[in-house]
Order: sequence, then C-alpha cells, then structure tokens
Amino acid sequence: MLKMNEKLEPLGNNVEIIVSECYHFSTDTILLSDFASPKESDCVVELGTGCGTMPLLWCREKSYKELVALDIQEDAIDMLTRSIKHNTENGIENVSCITPLCADLKDLKGKLPFGHYDLVVCNPPYKLSGSGIKNPEKEKLLARHEESCTLDDICECASKLLQFSGRFCICQRPERLTDVMESMRKFEIEPKRLRLIQQRLNKEPKLFLLEGRYKGNRGFMQVLPTLFIENEQGDFSKEMKEIYGLYKSE
Repeated sequence: MLKMNEKLEPLGNNVEIIVSECYHFSTDTILLSDFASPKESDCVVELGTGCGTMPLLWCREKSYKELVALDIQEDAIDMLTRSIKHNTENGIENVSCITPLCADLKDLKGKLPFGHYDLVVCNPPYKLSGSGIKNPEKEKLLARHEESCTLDDICECASKLLQFSGRFCICQRPERLTDVMESMRKFEIEPKRLRLIQQRLNKEPKLFLLEGRYKGNRGFMQVLPTLFIENEQGDFSKEMKEIYGLYKSE
C-alpha cells in the first residue's frame, strides 16, 4: 500500500493518513479544520486537499452527508484514495463519505454541482506567484506559491459552489488579510468571522482564520479572541491541547 518515501501518520481515534516529504500537513491545517467544523448534515468541499488531512480529521468521530476532497495533483489524490482504503479496511467506516476528486478548481463545471454546498474550505498557497525563492519540486511549489491558482480563482470557485449563506473558510498569513477580504467581496462572499493566531504572547500574529458567507449582508464581522499556540512556559496552550485533541493523544 505504501510507496517509496511514504509513511502512515496517526490522526487520532485509530484514523491514519499516508504522508510523504512532498505531501504532509502542518498546524495550520489542524487549526483550519477546527475553525471550519462542519456539521454532519453539511455538504462540504475542500479545495486543494493535498493528501487529505482535513477530511480525515473531520471523520475521526463522525460521518458527513457529502465530503469532496479536491486537488489538481494526481499523486496527492492517489495518496488520499489509499488512505481511505486503508482506514476502511481497518474498520473506520466514517471515512467512506470522502470523495477524492482530481480536478482544476478553475474548471469544475459538470464535475461538481454549483450552488449546492454548505461549506467550502481552503488552505491556499501563502506566497504570490513570482515572490520569494521558488522550490524546484513541483508539489512543494504548488503548495506554497500561487502557481496553479490565485486568491481570486479560489474565491470565485467557492462562490460558485456555495448555496445562499453557505460558509467559506480560509487561512492565510496576516500580511495578506486585505487581499483575502477584497477577493471575497469581489465574488459576493462577505467576511463574517476572523481569528488571529500567535505563537506566544510577545510574538506578532503568524496566521489568520477567516469565514465568509456567500451573499451575506454587509457589515459586522466578529473578531474572535486571539489564539495562542504556546503558554508562558513554552508548552502548548490549554486551547491548543483541546484543538489537537485526539491527534496528540496517539
């Protein structure tokens, strides 16, 4: 089942995921999955799922009405497909609700129903195309730089997929907060809930989590208390331990 340079990583509650040097996950993914928190009755799409960490995290304890995990890279979708097969063979039936889909989010007509989904989630590339040092490995380049899609591409896709008042959740670096909000509004997604993430008290924010509503009323955005990853002793904060939950219990 495992290919060269791959390994199984526990996610908690006996769920495991296949990861590699090119396809793996970070704290950002775990934070966004907790922030988005779909309901069992939701129809959900993750854009740029990579090896499928977020859908597998959600399925540790329950199943969902519909859960599409989309990525443009065939290798990533192959890894998720094998992760689903591995978990179902080990009695984890919840993961069978995940549908891996290899597709370009800029070309989804006829592949996914528009105006259908309750929640769209994306952990996008953080760097603009042409900025910073480009990684020579294609998989890492696409994950870190806007090479295959831009923020506008992502927000336009989300607006097409969401039903009225459906939620779009995204994470990004703080320096791109204005870019994200402008792009959301450009495609009729109104920013409604914001949370900043700091490593510790004396550090500036390193990440933000933002939720918008498709065709939501303008005005009033809830700004949640800042989430601190570490406490004053340098250990995980109480809230981070709660968010990591089952994953860290393995």
